[in-house]
Parts: sequence; C-alpha cells; structure tokens
Amino acid sequence: MKRTPNALLPAAAVFSVLSLGLMNAPAAHAQTLPLIAVGTLDQSRAGSFADLSGLKYTLENGVPANNLGGFGSAIAYASGNTFLALPDRGPNAVSFNSAIDDTVSYVNRFHTITMNLSPNKSGSGLPYTLTPELRETTLLWSLSPLVYGSGEGLDVGSGAPKINNYFQHFFTGRSDNFNPKRNSGDPNDARFDSEGMRLSNDGRKVYISDEYGPYVYEFDRATGLRLRSFKLPKAFYVTNLSPVGDTEIADNAIGRTANKGMEGLAITPDGRTLVGIMQNALIQDANEGGDAANLLRLVTIDIASGRVTHQFGYLLTKGSGVSEMVALNNHEFLVDERDGHGRADASNAKVKQLFKIDLDKATDIGEMDGTTAAQHTVAKTLFVDLVKSMEAGGFSAAEIPAKIEGVAFGADLKEGKSTVHTLWIANDNDFLETVLDANGNTIANPNQFFVFTFTDADLGGSKFVPQDFDRSCR
Repeated sequence: MKRTPNALLPAAAVFSVLSLGLMNAPAAHAQTLPLIAVGTLDQSRAGSFADLSGLKYTLENGVPANNLGGFGSAIAYASGNTFLALPDRGPNAVSFNSAIDDTVSYVNRFHTITMNLSPNKSGSGLPYTLTPELRETTLLWSLSPLVYGSGEGLDVGSGAPKINNYFQHFFTGRSDNFNPKRNSGDPNDARFDSEGMRLSNDGRKVYISDEYGPYVYEFDRATGLRLRSFKLPKAFYVTNLSPVGDTEIADNAIGRTANKGMEGLAITPDGRTLVGIMQNALIQDANEGGDAANLLRLVTIDIASGRVTHQFGYLLTKGSGVSEMVALNNHEFLVDERDGHGRADASNAKVKQLFKIDLDKATDIGEMDGTTAAQHTVAKTLFVDLVKSMEAGGFSAAEIPAKIEGVAFGADLKEGKSTVHTLWIANDNDFLETVLDANGNTIANPNQFFVFTFTDADLGGSKFVPQDFDRSCR
C-alpha cells in the first residue's frame, strides 16, 4: 500500500467501518440530513434570466449570450455568505446543429453570488429562507491566442466569440474549437466544458476542471485571466479529436470518454492540493469490462509545483457517474454519485448520494490497468441519501432535479447553544427555463440551491475541517 505524502495527508487516520455502513457498498439504511432552506436565482439587475456579463449579442442557436442558467454545474464556497457558481459549456440541450453536438460559442464564466440565509419567521415552510443575489459575472480568457474552429463544412460560422480582441481570447463551449493535430490535452484549444470549481485559500485564484481535455486550469478570480494549466496523465487524453462526442469515443481506444471527463474537483482545507475525479471510466478501462467499466480515476495535484502526485480509483455503486467531490478534511472527501433521473428527465429521482472516501493509505493505481486497479479502489461509505433527505423536506421524487452537480460546505450556523455545519447543493438546469413533466405538462426548471445541516456526530468518527481562508478573503 502506498502512502500519500504529507502535503495531502498530514496525519494517519483509521477509517471507521462501523461509522455509516459497509465499505464499497451502500449503507443498509441511508442517512438523511435536515433540509433547512431552498433558494432560486433566475434574475439579476440586468433582467430576468440575464447574468452580469454585459454581453448583448445572441449565440448561434439564438440564445442570448448573457443567458443566466446552468450554473449549478459547480459551486464553491468563498467565505462569509459568498459563493461562486459555475455554468458548464453553455445552452446545448435543444437541437441546433448535430455536427457540433448542438454546442455554441458561449463564453465560459463563473458567477459571484451572495447567499442571504435568514431564519424563517412565517410559521410555515422550512426553518430558513434563502435569497441568492447575483453580484458579478466573470468571463474566462487567455492572454495567448487559442484555437477556434472555422465552422467550414459544419454549416456554422467561426467558433471565435465576437468579443475576442488583441489581448483577450475567450474560452467557449463550442466542440470544434480544437487543434486536430494535437491530443485533447492541448491547453491552446479554446473549447472548455467547465464542470468543477474551487477557490484558493487567499481568495485570489479559481481552479476549474473540465470534460473536453480534461483540463484543470488556474484563473485569476478578479479578471478571469488563465494563469496556469496543470498537465494530467497522458492516458486521460484522446488523440483523435472530433466535434461530435460519439465519434471521439468510437475513434479512440485510450483516454477520457467524451462529455464524461473531469467532472468533480476538490481542494484540501490547507489549500495545498487539488483532487479531481472523472465522471466515468476511461475508454481503455471501460473496454476491459467487469469492475473496470465502473472504475473512476482521480488525481491529486500539488498546487505549488503543479505536479500530479497520485492517482487513485473509485468504484461506482448505483449511480451512472460522479458529478462532484468536496473535501471534509485533508484526506477525506464526499463524492457526489448520481443518475440522470428527476425533474427535467420527466421521471422520479432515484440515485443522488454522497459517499465518504478516505485517501489515507489508499493505493496508487497510476501504473495499473483497469482490471487490476478496480481491485484497489478507495473504501467508501454512504454519507447521505439526498433523494430521501429532499423528500423528507417536502419535495416529491418528480420535483427533485435530475442533475445534482454542485456541492460545497458553507458557514456554520448557531442553533441554540449548538453549532451545526451546512452542506450546500446546486443543480444544473441545462439552461432550460421550463421542461415537461411525466404527464406532458410544462413546469418550471430553475437553478436551485439546497441547504442541509449536519453535525460532527453525523460524520461517523470523521472530523470536518473548514477551508482555511486567509483573513483578506473573509
């Protein structure tokens, strides 16, 4: 067994098998957590479903470039009552142009949001009211030129955003914005499907993972300028690129599965290490079959040096993939495992679960094939069943969002003489303001934030350590 270095794991820990159930399988009785508040954000001072990017043109599919949606792809706590929220590659859930997977030149961005959480004194409903307020929208760009698709032969124009200028080259969600002569890890590609996000301890840098590369980039929080690109293992990249995801899968024997790249990203509370996890198995692992088809690889990145230090394995239990992970402390993490059922899928939500894993004493699988690596995955126990928790909070299974993707911890709350921790969950609504329910009725499909509370006792022997933000960040 290989031991992770002290930069990630400052102390040994013995994982408690009795804490929440059996290892590597769901607990027999799923733990629920109290749902205390739900908030919706569908407008800003720029208008209804408009963000604060200031963009005033329309995208190739006719959607406004400042569309406010999809920002539950990831959320990151930024101290106090401030959170950052991340949309993914843009509005592509409605058919537009199959030659580019219905993607458009939506400029990647993140939002800064004030979460106004206050006790509910109405006498009915949940214990707290939550009113999110959009403060700022930050666009993501590179000082060095990026590669954009010309659109030739695809019945579409150039993939370069209209706002590009001599100094700023913006990242976009368009699937043809790549150099076909390089592998998918080329940091000069403009295509970027942002999925995971965390903030540095000094509050000045934002780390974002994506599915196209997969990439992990460091951005300046104030300006949106890319500062660094972290190089991931070569086996994560595909070599035959295509603007159509299914074609990329068919034409490659090694690398990430298209649209199922590095979905989750965590930062350890000490601010030294990033941990990224793939949504699904790499193509080469999936092709081996058996448990290897459910093997998700995760990497640890030393932020100071930029080096990938370890690679570990996670085995899916019930969900169709992993959407996020967040650090409980410097060696334990919660992993968001889900399926695609629920609101927006016109079905009942089933699997939305957070599992607890421990990287202390975990085996490095970097040099292993999928079959061998699947025998050395991290231990996992079910921490909370979000479907049951939301149902206990008054939501039906049909009302629970299909894409629960954002997970973060927030500020502690005082409840009488006790202190409780807060767990924040967000959904990605795919930029669809309305959807059809199972009966064909049109219903609202907002981006929502769900707030749960938990205590130290709920952690089954683990210790929750909040991220150590500098005073200047608070």
